[in-house]
Amino acid sequence: MNIALIAHDKKKKDIIQFAKSYHTILSKHQLFATGTTGKQISESSGLSITRYQSGPLGGDQQIGAKIAAEEMDMVIFFRDPLTAQPHEPDISALLRLCDVHQIPVATNLAGADIMIKALDHEDFEWRTIIEENRKQE
Repeated sequence: MNIALIAHDKKKKDIIQFAKSYHTILSKHQLFATGTTGKQISESSGLSITRYQSGPLGGDQQIGAKIAAEEMDMVIFFRDPLTAQPHEPDISALLRLCDVHQIPVATNLAGADIMIKALDHEDFEWRTIIEENRKQE
């Protein structure tokens, strides 16, 4: 699976710890991240990550393009809900694309923990269900 890892500045330590904790699971997948987040995760965990621009410089939009092209399967985005973000429209657009294209997205540790454990147990069947619904329409 293609998994995007994104974190606001005040959440970078959390996503690094998350990546280290779930190294074994994440290492089985293709990982993508915005600039600084990807660099810090890679340096701290040794995981191989394709990096895009930082979020404010277009990284969120680059990941959004992968979602729109149906080339992204999951997004883990540790957001900081208490700090205003100058690129909030880009963040909203990214989350909207996840909804439009039925991409699972977690915006906090609790949701990410559930998603990654389901991934480890191969409990994700949403693409099959969506395809079956399209055939019935």
